[in-house]
Amino acid sequence: MTDESAVAGRAPGADAGRPSANRDDDRPAGAAGGGVRIAVDAMGGDHGPGEVVPGALDHARAHPEDRVLLVGAEAAIRAAAGTLPPNVAIVPASQVVEMHEHPALALREKKDASILVACDLVRSGQADAVISAGHTGAGMAAAVLRIGRLPGVDRPALAVQMIRSGPPFVLLDIGANPDSTAEHLAQYARMGAIFAERVLGIADPRVALLSIGEERGKGDLRIQRATELLDASGLRFVGNVEGKDVTGDLADVVVTDAVTGNVVIKFFEGLSGFIFDLFRAEFGRSVRGRLAYLLMRPGVARIRDVFDYEKAGGSPLLGVRGSVIITHGRARRRMIGFGCGVAAATARAGVPALIAEALREDAARLDAAGVGAEWAADDPTLDPEDRP
Repeated sequence: MTDESAVAGRAPGADAGRPSANRDDDRPAGAAGGGVRIAVDAMGGDHGPGEVVPGALDHARAHPEDRVLLVGAEAAIRAAAGTLPPNVAIVPASQVVEMHEHPALALREKKDASILVACDLVRSGQADAVISAGHTGAGMAAAVLRIGRLPGVDRPALAVQMIRSGPPFVLLDIGANPDSTAEHLAQYARMGAIFAERVLGIADPRVALLSIGEERGKGDLRIQRATELLDASGLRFVGNVEGKDVTGDLADVVVTDAVTGNVVIKFFEGLSGFIFDLFRAEFGRSVRGRLAYLLMRPGVARIRDVFDYEKAGGSPLLGVRGSVIITHGRARRRMIGFGCGVAAATARAGVPALIAEALREDAARLDAAGVGAEWAADDPTLDPEDRP
């Protein structure tokens, strides 16, 4: 999702500088209260190093306890960075996965792509977190292939902070898994609750399933089965929420499949832009409208601040062995800085280790109750090899 050494972060003796083993310890180096190490894909996004590098440097200067590793073409990074702070280093990578490329093919052909090198730093224990504004599919694939899934995680999920009347809520999955089973939804709920509690500071977060009715268990067979699993999970499960209620104060974590989740965030983004365009047109229509805008400008500014998606920083990929933040391809300097902050907070809280521990406990609890096996035995959405 950093002194001036161009070779910082390379594993001594690794093949072509590549780390070759998964980490056994999921805890970040700074989890005990020190700084964390953030690998930044400096080449990703629509704006490349010109925006990514200054944003990462903003975080490094504001948080001297953290270490920032800028991964990419050294000449381009130095041109964008100027003098590097002492807690910043460059890790060279000669290739970039472009936005138009097929992620799997590009990662197979471009072994020195910046996102792969950044993920390798986490895999080898030389970084605790990754942030990328590049190709979303490539970022997720690189994280799963190079960093690896946590034990017990069937499929990682991409989460996002969404605005509402109060602190943000977490919506997941928004893009990682279009075909999710009830068991996957239950895992997303656990992972989202840990992120909400440890990173957003929401104590005992309320968890809900996004469905077609607010009645508990209303929905397709998957929702009904996920309801049973969540009832037995020990989470603060409050049942269903409908689309019209997601911005209300009904739940802190809203769980759905990737197709529905992605439609929700894209519709939300389009609708908010449409509403602001209408206001802009009305205020500019006449002298009276322009005068009204002058009177309403403080209120409009407060509303814009509520809708400021840049402050969310990016979307955490939950369920992998490191802290991975996928930020918007259009992200500029300010959003990259916020994204580095989310990456650091996720790593500092030890979210991956907490997820692994919680899923182990969930599996033991469901085994003891016989709930997981009961549902999985006749779940038509479950892969045959995953059946008990």
